[in-house]
Amino acid sequence: MSPSTTSPAVGAVRTALGVSGALSLVIGLLILIWPGRTAEVAVGIISVYVIIAGLVNIGIGLFWRSGWARIGYLVLGVLFIVAGIFSFANLSATTAWFGVFIGTLVGILWIIEGVVSLTTAGHASKARAWTVFFAIVSIVAGIVLLFSPLLGAVTLFLLIGISLVILGAFQIVRAIQFGKAV
Repeated sequence: MSPSTTSPAVGAVRTALGVSGALSLVIGLLILIWPGRTAEVAVGIISVYVIIAGLVNIGIGLFWRSGWARIGYLVLGVLFIVAGIFSFANLSATTAWFGVFIGTLVGILWIIEGVVSLTTAGHASKARAWTVFFAIVSIVAGIVLLFSPLLGAVTLFLLIGISLVILGAFQIVRAIQFGKAV
């Protein structure tokens, strides 16, 4: 074995690549095998974060000197905690709502992106046709997504799962091959 394949740095990079690849592969498979449950776990993690953020804001509010900032932090902390508790109370409904929210948000953003692209079409002399085509596709895709935001979010989630499986497998191969002599 050559020294380059046994150095601690090469071993550390291999380990990092392997761990990140395995993690991507596992998360991707979980998304593809149990998309609903995996989405609920993701929303559960977000809910835990929201509750922790609420506790932190309450802590800041308790130790803040100024009256309005203190009240603001305390109210914000309570709102975060209430939102986190409501999320946990019905995790599947929160997950569906979150999917609709993300789908609607992306739909609106695609429409705005299309409109903005149309406003630049006059400045893109060589790429004018492509700019107009892109703008129309973006606007139509945004409108379609607004009519079925949950389906769009689920489709995006499954595409993320497929991507994670593929990228995770490639990352594992990279980990195995990293540092080996050509």
